Amino acid sequence: MIKFLQGLFKKNYEDCEGTDFKSRLLNDKHAVLLDVRSAAEFKSGTIKGSKNSNMMSPSFSTEIGKLDPAKTYFVFCRSGARSGMAAKMMSKVGLKVINLRGGIAAWPK
Repeated sequence: MIKFLQGLFKKNYEDCEGTDFKSRLLNDKHAVLLDVRSAAEFKSGTIKGSKNSNMMSPSFSTEIGKLDPAKTYFVFCRSGARSGMAAKMMSKVGLKVINLRGGIAAWPK
């Protein structure tokens, strides 16, 4: 029973600080940078090279089910909260995910 409960709360993704996140992204040939904010937030400014997939959209779970499990997904949002939720959802379907702790403001200039 304890193992079952631990499994419910186990975190299957990584949180990284900005500098480490950027370094790992740039050094991973299978990396995909994913901005999980709304389309409007994405249009107002994002990290160069990112793709947008709104984690609050009803189609988000369908979208992540179509992602390539051979890739590493580097996810971010405004503060790190939504991307943390997205990372949890994505890791549950077997994807390798790294979350930018602190959100887009933590991205090194």
